[in-house]
Amino acid sequence: MVSLESRQIMPTSQATQQQSGTGKTILVLDDEADVRKLVAAMLTSNGYKVLTADNGENAIKAFKRSKQPVDLLLLDVVSPGLSGPMVADRIAEIQPNGLRVLFMSGYDNTNVVQRYVVEKGYALLTKPFTMDQLSKKVRDVLTSPATNVKPRGIRPTFNWFV
Repeated sequence: MVSLESRQIMPTSQATQQQSGTGKTILVLDDEADVRKLVAAMLTSNGYKVLTADNGENAIKAFKRSKQPVDLLLLDVVSPGLSGPMVADRIAEIQPNGLRVLFMSGYDNTNVVQRYVVEKGYALLTKPFTMDQLSKKVRDVLTSPATNVKPRGIRPTFNWFV
């Protein structure tokens, strides 16, 4: 879990300050309100437009309601209801011409993260992270080609708390 100490916004390096989001839109999914607000503040301070959601269903609704194209999905792997990978699958059905997806998780070595994120070739940002780490990873994913997320067809359910 992210500790309260790690939730403070840390100063950015000059390199990060020079790179701005130039109005790109990022959809952030995290069920922890403090983490979601902090990530949104970090991204907004770098010039990104940010949509937020507290669960998978709300992330999909926010995506559908967005008046501007969503340039990046920044999804927590572990989320109540629909997991981050499941949200990416559902949004891929809505926007089949390619997505940019960055997953974040405090559980980087779990079977779920390995199977549905790492082995599928998605970018992963491990919590806790600094503003510089977030900024760099977001820039890296935004400058990479959009991938065609192939819906897995199987909608696994996970018992995250076992």
